[in-house]
Amino acid sequence: MNAIRFATSDDAPAVLGFIQALAVYEKLEHLCVVTVEQLRATVFAPGSSVRVLLVGEEHDGVERLAGFALYFYNYSTFLGKPGIYLEDLFVSPEHRSKGYGKALMIKLAQVAVDEDCGRFEWSVLDWNEPSIQFYRSIGAVGMDEWTVQRVSGDALRQLANMRLP
Repeated sequence: MNAIRFATSDDAPAVLGFIQALAVYEKLEHLCVVTVEQLRATVFAPGSSVRVLLVGEEHDGVERLAGFALYFYNYSTFLGKPGIYLEDLFVSPEHRSKGYGKALMIKLAQVAVDEDCGRFEWSVLDWNEPSIQFYRSIGAVGMDEWTVQRVSGDALRQLANMRLP
């Protein structure tokens, strides 16, 4: 039986472990610089709009975590409603194909419906065919006409330092 619960600040080390494992899977470990302290100061800070779900099993009073989902709230101006944006979903390789990922997605959909969100969305790397097929199997539709735009690092600082017109 899959057990899902919301993470707390005490779970920050486990969450960091999942984030680091995800970075390795996505071949982006060189970009992963987050620390337990940063997670506690941001994700688990009072008033944070970021939430983390943990999934696993409990046997004989011992919890065995299998994966996580980190999400936050956004807003659709066209729908006039908040939405959920899934930033990261990861299930450890040894726990895949056991329903943990699907359980997390179902729970996130339930949260979205319970909170009257207009949508639940996320991005997936275009080479990650197993995840894309999984998402299609649960009813997700690719938004191929949209592309992600990002400003970060030096480019972000340069933009912030530009003079307003």
